[in-house]
Amino acid sequence: MCLPAYSTREMLLCANLSKAMKSLVRLASPAVFLLAAAFAQQPHQPAAKAAKATSDEITGGSVDRGRYIVENVAMCARCHTPGGDGGHPDRAQWLQGAPIRQPGPDWAVQAPRIAGRPPGTDEQFVTLLTTGISRTGQPPRPPMPQFHMQKADAEAVLAYLKSLKR
Repeated sequence: MCLPAYSTREMLLCANLSKAMKSLVRLASPAVFLLAAAFAQQPHQPAAKAAKATSDEITGGSVDRGRYIVENVAMCARCHTPGGDGGHPDRAQWLQGAPIRQPGPDWAVQAPRIAGRPPGTDEQFVTLLTTGISRTGQPPRPPMPQFHMQKADAEAVLAYLKSLKR
C-alpha cells in the first residue's frame, strides 16, 4: 500500500512493484492451470518413488520461481541484505537482515533475517505474503509492502528462502 507519507521515489517504486506483481499474477495463473491439468493426467507414482520427496514437494513451492520473485519482483534484498538499499547487496550476508537506513515515522528500524528460516511458522509467512497481514494480526510496518501474492507464489518464495543458509 502506498501512503502519502512516502517520498515520490518510494511511491513510484511501490507503484512499479504493484504493477509487476499484477503482471506476475496474470502470467502465472494460466501456467498453474496448465500444470494442474498435466499433473492430473499423470499416472500415480509407486510408493517407493513417492517416498523420495523433493524439497519442492515438501514445501509446495518451486525454489527457482521463488528465487525469481525474491530477486527480481519483490526485491527483498533492498531491505533484508546489508548494502541492498544502495544497489550493492552484500552476497555474503544475503537476506540475513539489515538496519533500515533513514526510517520514516512508525517504520521498522531493522529488516529481519529471512534466509534459511523466515520469522514465524511457514503458514504465518505464507499468510503474510498472500494477505498482507503479519503474524501479529496487523499489516507489516513500512517499508515492508503489503503483498497479495497467489498462494503458489508465496510458497515458492518460502521454498527459496528455506533453501538458503542461515
